[in-house]
Amino acid sequence: MILNIDVHMVGNLFVKSGITALFFILFSPAYALDLRTAVEHAIITNPEVLVESNQHLSRLEELDQAKSGYMPSIDLNAAAGYERTDNNTTRASGDDYRSLTRKEASLTLNQMLFDGFATQSEVDRQNARVEAQRRVLESASEKLGLKAVDTYIQVLLHRDLMALSSENLQAHARIYDQVELRSNSGVGRTSDLAQITGRRASASANMLSDEVNLKDAETNFLRVVGLLPKALEPIDAVNEILPQTQDAAIQLALENHPTLKSANADVTAAVAQYKASKSAHYPRLDLELGARYGDDLDGVEGRDDDLTAMPRMRYNLFAGGKDRARNRQNAHLVNEAKEIRNNTYRQVVESVRLSWSAYDVTQKQLVFQQEHVLASEKTRDAYARQFNLGKRSLLDLLDSENELYEAKREKAKTWYDHIFSQYRLIVAINKLKAHLDITLPETVEDGEKLHQAYSDVANKSTVSDEVAPLKSVLEQPVSLQ
Repeated sequence: MILNIDVHMVGNLFVKSGITALFFILFSPAYALDLRTAVEHAIITNPEVLVESNQHLSRLEELDQAKSGYMPSIDLNAAAGYERTDNNTTRASGDDYRSLTRKEASLTLNQMLFDGFATQSEVDRQNARVEAQRRVLESASEKLGLKAVDTYIQVLLHRDLMALSSENLQAHARIYDQVELRSNSGVGRTSDLAQITGRRASASANMLSDEVNLKDAETNFLRVVGLLPKALEPIDAVNEILPQTQDAAIQLALENHPTLKSANADVTAAVAQYKASKSAHYPRLDLELGARYGDDLDGVEGRDDDLTAMPRMRYNLFAGGKDRARNRQNAHLVNEAKEIRNNTYRQVVESVRLSWSAYDVTQKQLVFQQEHVLASEKTRDAYARQFNLGKRSLLDLLDSENELYEAKREKAKTWYDHIFSQYRLIVAINKLKAHLDITLPETVEDGEKLHQAYSDVANKSTVSDEVAPLKSVLEQPVSLQ
């Protein structure tokens, strides 16, 4: 289901199927929120996207207003009331004035035949503005989707870091028990007990710090997605859908990036506005049809009716140079729009290059960090055996334990940075919603219905606070391919 954000696109079927799927997911016994559901909920219900959606709908109405210039205008005018007349007609009849009940009605039709291409240019301009805003909406949904991906990843990361801190604290607790037993038996040194006591306290503090960071990540998730992150499904790498080279990624971004397409549409709108301003140098020709009924008008008793059908030309010969100044103004606005587009082009290329660099570097870092974790595990295990035999000091063992802990944390951080860099590239080529199979609702009403359904289900959900088992990133296969 490839994304195509258009006002005539998705109807009640999407809303009903989306709500049904959401109920099934949330009330499933083994419910865990997946990335697709989180991103979809964020995009459909977040005010940032809804603002752009309403702006898009507003511009569609402006387009309809512009098209009305091709249509005739029909006006009905009717009036009746007291009239006192003193004119040549009344005086010629011997009256100074005459009082009558005036009655009149008229029906006129005005059809534009030629307006110097003003209406055509305005329709072209509004079409371009609709396209520009459609791309802004598309860009906003992609950016918000990426923000949702980021918050999703941050929750998973901090839960993994929390698990590592818990594991580290347990390791220090085991060593503490061992050293305390030796000290109580009289074979251990007092300094060793003090050393492990301090290290265990430090491990406890680290765990509390990770707990705070996790709560912050979950709060940020709630703000962006609109749901509390109870259990989350693991997130996997998506290398298979990414471009193979940086140049290929740049080319795809230049072809698909919604912000660049919006900038191109703005140029088209500016050119159309320039053409519309030149209409002032042409005459305007209208066809006017009219029918008028009158009774007791202007002191004359009886009916006074007429029918008219005539073309009418209006041509301004001099306006003080205003029209030419407006032409020059709009020409400058065209150049401004072009330079904004050129700057957007550079920003898109910069964004892709930065995203590709992060993707490439983190992929390479993971190879060495995995090697560091494996080597640190072997060192820690060897030091533990040697410590038990009295061939290693407690400080050596604690340092090896801490090095392993830090190595695992760094690999976890780099792993999730690598995943996020992949999604940055997906957003750069405008494929996030297509990748996650997300389609925006077609109307504001459908969006509000789906929003309410999400809210109702989320409020009624009885998901436990227990998080799903974490998928350790430490066993993830890493390759430079």
